[in-house]
Amino acid sequence: MSVISAAELLHGVLACLAPARCAGCDGPCSDEAVCAAFCAGCEPLLDEPPESLRPPAAAAAAYSYGGPLADAIAKLKYGRRTELAPLLGQLLAHAALPYAGLVDSVIPMPLFPRKLRARGFNQSALLGAYVARSLGVPLWTDRLHRVRDTAEQAGLTRHARAANVRAAFVAQPLCERVLLLDDVRTTGATLASGAEALCAAGAPAVITLALAAAAR
Repeated sequence: MSVISAAELLHGVLACLAPARCAGCDGPCSDEAVCAAFCAGCEPLLDEPPESLRPPAAAAAAYSYGGPLADAIAKLKYGRRTELAPLLGQLLAHAALPYAGLVDSVIPMPLFPRKLRARGFNQSALLGAYVARSLGVPLWTDRLHRVRDTAEQAGLTRHARAANVRAAFVAQPLCERVLLLDDVRTTGATLASGAEALCAAGAPAVITLALAAAAR
């Protein structure tokens, strides 16, 4: 179940005390920016995904992957810049609003335990907390598990990506309509494999949503 952590509370206090910084370039944000996460210079560089991937599609993304958004995601994942999670989480939560009433819970794509220990957090779970709160549904981080330590998807062909994540996930029994979240959608193979595991465990419907969709 989603709860507000001490870290989230601290980030909220700091946001009130310190000037807002752009998630993309780390420069100061001003009231000229429409999007609170990015400055007036970076915000226009955010691109919508192809129409077929826009919510309320059953397999969707909030934005196209690239530019300042790609920089922000990399800072969060690899730079351990967890203070960016509220900003990016709110962007994803806004994109998820068309699914209100269509899902009963939010589930983030899990990391393999070894990778989770090394990184210290699951970025999809951090983002998912804001989505679940916005939709008024629980966030479950213990219903879907990654049981194979798959190779990195980057650099693999579409066919190799699908084979790489096949049977990589198992899910606990559930009978809820699920919104399955990830930070980046490439070919969609990872999300599709996770959705397959949830459906096999009893989920009557699974919608997949990512913060960003890479060019295919």
